[in-house]
Amino acid sequence: QVQLLESGGGLVPAGGSLRLSCAGSGRTFSNYNVGWFRQAPGKEREFVAAIKWNGLRIYYADSVKGRFIISRENGKNTVYLQMNSLKPEDAAVYSCNAGVDVLSGAPGHYWGQGTQVTVSS
Repeated sequence: QVQLLESGGGLVPAGGSLRLSCAGSGRTFSNYNVGWFRQAPGKEREFVAAIKWNGLRIYYADSVKGRFIISRENGKNTVYLQMNSLKPEDAAVYSCNAGVDVLSGAPGHYWGQGTQVTVSS
């Protein structure tokens, strides 16, 4: 059983940066692949980025490649999403997800509650 808690969302001007954190509970969090998904109003949820449990494989959606960086500190049970050069179209609720399939862009079993990112133009 894994519980996920996101933080770090907020309002930022276009071109700015934010760092999201996903804190996992449970001693097995470090064994899970973790990803970030986002959903904007009226749009379907989309994959953003994912990182393998050991940090040795990382995947990004084309829309964020070169701007976002996913990383993890297993000693702190935390996965980060550094978001740079933010655009208005990046505005969404960002949710952390853990599971086997997340590396392929499909959500795993465990979800956080989400954190809102708003980008002003």
